[in-house]
Amino acid sequence: MSAPESAAVAADLRTAMGRLTRRVKHEDLIPHGQVAVLGVLDRDGAMTTSDLAADQRVRPQSMARAVGLLTEQGLVTRRAHPTDGRKSLVELTEAGRAALDAERGRRAGWLAQAIEAELSADERELLSRGAALMERLAGR
Repeated sequence: MSAPESAAVAADLRTAMGRLTRRVKHEDLIPHGQVAVLGVLDRDGAMTTSDLAADQRVRPQSMARAVGLLTEQGLVTRRAHPTDGRKSLVELTEAGRAALDAERGRRAGWLAQAIEAELSADERELLSRGAALMERLAGR
């Protein structure tokens, strides 16, 4: 495949992945920004609001509002920073983990149903191999 052909495949793949991601997120009951915060805390553990803001590329004030809403819902909690008394750490609660698992389950469930309904057995096998290739590209 030539470089221009690879570029065209890359553009098509990016577009398709974006559309699919947006469609899957449509299944969420919790707003996307809040789900993203829960996901980061699940993957990376407790962190400061400033670190969360940097990770999500939003202003600290915006993240403080999101963390406040999540705290009110009982999905995250704050605790004292172990080495800096001026800071606090935000961490996922059991309710937050359950809510995140439910969101992930809804997304995966919708996608699994769509795969079964729309794709032939051969296409499902091809998609499975393609997912492994996309994972390899993501790790580059």
